Amino acid sequence: MTITFVSNYINHHQIPFSNALYERLGEDYCFIQTMPMEEERVAMGWSVDVRSLPYVHCLYEEEYECRKKIAESDVVLFGWTGREDIVAERLESGKTTIRVSERLYREGQWKAISPRGLLAKYKEHVKYRKQNVCMLCAGAYTASDFHLIGAYPNKMFRWGYFPETRSYSEEEFAALKKDGPLQLVWAGRFIPLKHPEYMVKLAQCLQKKGYDFKLHMLGSGDLESEIKSQVEQAGLTDKFEFYGYQEPTKVREVMEQCHIHLFTSNYLEGWGAVVNEGMNSGCVEVVNAQVGAAPYLIKHGVNGLVYPNDSYEEMEKLVVDLFEHWDEKKQMGYAAYQTIVKEWNAEHAAEELLRFAKKLMQGKIAPAESGPLSPAPAIAPGKMYRAMMNVTEKCNVEI
Repeated sequence: MTITFVSNYINHHQIPFSNALYERLGEDYCFIQTMPMEEERVAMGWSVDVRSLPYVHCLYEEEYECRKKIAESDVVLFGWTGREDIVAERLESGKTTIRVSERLYREGQWKAISPRGLLAKYKEHVKYRKQNVCMLCAGAYTASDFHLIGAYPNKMFRWGYFPETRSYSEEEFAALKKDGPLQLVWAGRFIPLKHPEYMVKLAQCLQKKGYDFKLHMLGSGDLESEIKSQVEQAGLTDKFEFYGYQEPTKVREVMEQCHIHLFTSNYLEGWGAVVNEGMNSGCVEVVNAQVGAAPYLIKHGVNGLVYPNDSYEEMEKLVVDLFEHWDEKKQMGYAAYQTIVKEWNAEHAAEELLRFAKKLMQGKIAPAESGPLSPAPAIAPGKMYRAMMNVTEKCNVEI
């Protein structure tokens, strides 16, 4: 079986999955990059030497060869490419195709009423609803968006991003988290949708309550100088450490030393791969339920915590409760680690994809029971948090 994955560019969130497929398929797997990486991502430490990866080909350097590969492969996965023409060619051929997408309507499903937008979505997605085409939903809100336009009926499945997975012995894991002040970590761009300002308010609250802590801020962006100024004005300089943009390996090193990972992005965050990384590092996650990864990865109170509606107040309550009951609740960090190493990782995703793709080539749909490639429920964004709470209340499964 030959598989080709086509997307805008490869990065450290996709390399482990591609490596896993290449290990299993060899030259029968390739990744086609349709454009160079943006300078902003390069500055963030995302840059990859594509020539060091034997399976990567660049459409903008060898278009004929890449299009030939897309046409001839048994299965093609399309992420966001910026080249709908090459996607359409494959879909028109009727050959087995899998699409991978984050949300269609991040800013609100009301945008689905646009006649021009609906026509475009019909041509890209709905037109092929009866063909041998499936959708992998890279985020829990994706299925609802596509359901709204009538695309991929009963053919949408859970998916995501699969950064490097690290494994530890019980002794190694126990040694990661030191006693003493609780270490909190926040990682991302300093931009409004990520809410770095929440960390200043949170630190003021924890300081007022007399808790001993350190807050590690990884990343940079337009709001960085403003956040640093707020920290200084609040007299919290000794409670913060700012790192700027760091290579992914450095981000993981910091996470491994921290007890709590805070991810405060709003509904504009399609997935949020740092949630995977924080969980794999054994952090107790505190995540906005609007983030695409949260409903797939986190069972509230079991392997992490979620709060509703981008609410700072609800997030603060969860963190304060963690400080007050740390000995009782710290085991969520180990449960989070288990979630990643047992199910939500590149090796498992690759095995599931190969199994799924073989059946799909035969015209059969064979979803997984849980995790990657399991059915993606189309839950409306406004009902997702309640759905997560109901599932959690009924959940007695050890992770």
